[in-house]
Amino acid sequence: MAMEWPWQYDFPPFFTIQPNADTRKKQLDAWCSLVINYCHHKKISQIDVNELEKSPLFSNAKIGRTLPSEGIRVVLQELAAKGNLEFTDKTKRQCLIMWRTPEEWGRILYRWVTNSGYQNTVCTLFELSHGDNTVGEEFHGLDEWLLKRAILSLAKENKAELFASGDGEGVKFY
Repeated sequence: MAMEWPWQYDFPPFFTIQPNADTRKKQLDAWCSLVINYCHHKKISQIDVNELEKSPLFSNAKIGRTLPSEGIRVVLQELAAKGNLEFTDKTKRQCLIMWRTPEEWGRILYRWVTNSGYQNTVCTLFELSHGDNTVGEEFHGLDEWLLKRAILSLAKENKAELFASGDGEGVKFY
């Protein structure tokens, strides 16, 4: 299925960070939605900013426009402020992108737990992200780092407990 680009993507001024505060806020909201949708569509969860600068996400060949590096940094900072992005190095060249926050993933995971009767049951992280019982679920194939964060968000609500087991890590749902 092809990615559906928003109308702004074909609007040349979209590729220049706007100076007016109200316009800039709307523009950054649109950029954030676009980045999240693009990463979700492409199943991207880790980003190298150097590579991102060359991707079609920030460069529209059809209209010959590219968001400059400074603009990309502004968009990424906005995503970080919203909780959808986390830089993993001091130079801010590597980051984790979350099209859903760990808390949102936790709610999705716990809904599956309750609907599937997995309360008071132990599962491995592998079973959750790659098991036959989760095929077709939104969290199937989720990167382990994000799955752990989702489980830790459930642990804060006393709905789950993450623990080490012989072969890896597991979780008990309550």
